[in-house]
Amino acid sequence: MKGFWKAVMACLVALLAMSSVQAAEYGTPDEAVALVKKAIAYLKANGPEKTWAEINKPGGQFTDRDLYIFVAEIGGPTLAHGANQKMVGKSMSELKDADGKFFVREFLKVADAKGSGWVDYRWPHPVSKELVQKSTYVEKYEKYLFGCGVYKK
Repeated sequence: MKGFWKAVMACLVALLAMSSVQAAEYGTPDEAVALVKKAIAYLKANGPEKTWAEINKPGGQFTDRDLYIFVAEIGGPTLAHGANQKMVGKSMSELKDADGKFFVREFLKVADAKGSGWVDYRWPHPVSKELVQKSTYVEKYEKYLFGCGVYKK
């Protein structure tokens, strides 16, 4: 019987270890906000050209696991995108999620009304490609909209 309980405990410890490793694969809301704030501080210190280049750089300091920064000019094109270089130079305002929600328009409404906040929608996970709930933190700074989203598990 002692062997049985030791085996049960070993399984529980292994399951807890696996769940914390899996959780570490996903960014948190606090980390998303911190990454946006870091990108804005970088812009203030280094100017737009250097900031957009750093955000666009694969594996750069503005990409962390499933977290990445994107920046658009308010009412204009995408200036930097840490996960999809093809978005740079394009307007994202017509993008819809799987349910037909114009989530980028919601980003702009939140940023305009409150300066910053969260928008929920459904979007493919960048690694698994599975359609999941996503919540993106957006913050307006001068004429720019910065954002970073978290994928719900």
